[in-house]
Amino acid sequence: MPNEKNYIEINQNLWDKRTEIHFDSDFYDNKSFIEGRNTLNSIELALLGDVKGKNILHLQCHFGQDSISLARLGAQVTSVDFSSEALARARELNEKTGQSVQFYESDVLKLIGKLDQKFDIVFTSYGTIGWLHDLDLWAKTVAHHLKPGGKFVFAEFHPVLWMFDDNVEYVRFPYLNAEPIVEVEEGTYTNQEASIAEESISWNYGISEVFLALKKQGLQIDHLEEFDYSPYDIFSNTDEFEPGKYRVKHMGNKLPLVYSLSASKPS
Repeated sequence: MPNEKNYIEINQNLWDKRTEIHFDSDFYDNKSFIEGRNTLNSIELALLGDVKGKNILHLQCHFGQDSISLARLGAQVTSVDFSSEALARARELNEKTGQSVQFYESDVLKLIGKLDQKFDIVFTSYGTIGWLHDLDLWAKTVAHHLKPGGKFVFAEFHPVLWMFDDNVEYVRFPYLNAEPIVEVEEGTYTNQEASIAEESISWNYGISEVFLALKKQGLQIDHLEEFDYSPYDIFSNTDEFEPGKYRVKHMGNKLPLVYSLSASKPS
């Protein structure tokens, strides 16, 4: 089993390398983003509500498109990521779009004690918790940074999906967290043919594990919903059955691909 230092170094290297490919990709389409495109999806927007004037902490922000999108909606945003390469690009986008997002470099699980501010909303989405080795500490971090009465908004790929192989043909991994998943990932979700092959270490967490981790921190779960589509075309052999909604062709609507959750901190 990898130790904490090794897993962080390995995954930081992966995301530094991915950033080089992702930033100029058609998938992220920074040209239209700089011109004003909002990258938030209806799934998370429904839970965020009106964010104008809200203080928001965005965890695991990559290079900040969603952070800047929140700022464009009138929020004051602080964003955290552990990749220095991603944050350098985030600050570049921040300047080009004329926003004032505060980007902060840190491992999310080491954020307590580094960032003293409390927030109206803590937000994280799509491909985040699978990179963290301690879900209880993640939930503690979320709760710690919420004001009393504050709200946590979370959208994530469904853990059933991560049980499957890359082609979504057979079950390869357990549904519940059993052990670190150590792989060498070739290509990346923005370009399957990209000349990148880097080691990664990740974990799969069932929905009940997420629910209970948050509940143990005193948060009240207010909303939980599952979706039979993904707003992102990042899987093999997909079908865009409606604009901006993707399914794995041979699975149709049989497979949950995303879930969303909101929780509140008692006043």
